[in-house]
Amino acid sequence: EWIRQVKEKRPDLAEFMDFISITGLRLNEAIKSYNLIRKLSREGRLNSYYNEEKEALEHFRYEELFLRKGKKAFVSFVPKQFIRRISQNKNEITKDTVVMAVKRMGLKQRFSDLRELHGSILTRYLSESEINFLHGRIGASVFMQNYFNPVWINDLKERVFKGIKEIRTFIS
Repeated sequence: EWIRQVKEKRPDLAEFMDFISITGLRLNEAIKSYNLIRKLSREGRLNSYYNEEKEALEHFRYEELFLRKGKKAFVSFVPKQFIRRISQNKNEITKDTVVMAVKRMGLKQRFSDLRELHGSILTRYLSESEINFLHGRIGASVFMQNYFNPVWINDLKERVFKGIKEIRTFIS
């Protein structure tokens, strides 16, 4: 309901709200990713970040933005239509813009709940290790460091997209 309220009162933030909901990125990561998509698209270099064949944003290619010491984002699966909509959006997003817009509406800041929703819904389609990978929580476990390799999971994208479809029913 919160997402619908934000989108209704601020249609200019609708694409961003959909984006943060379907990626499960943290607010700062989502803002950086959203703006990077727009920038690279304008420069004709979107393919350096978005792998169209895999329908994946490859955050690991931009280490300085997405691979911080404590918090990381490696990859986000995003359908092409969302990337096209973001690419066409002329408005840059800043944390202040988003936070203040929500505050002016008299709504609570519930961005962390979106990440929680994303992870919770994905539990129906993915294993805990796969969700941890997508959310950048690769811990010190022997399995995660040495054996987990998403390249070997051919149907990961399809299962994530099932989760995204379900998330969209909640936010539309």
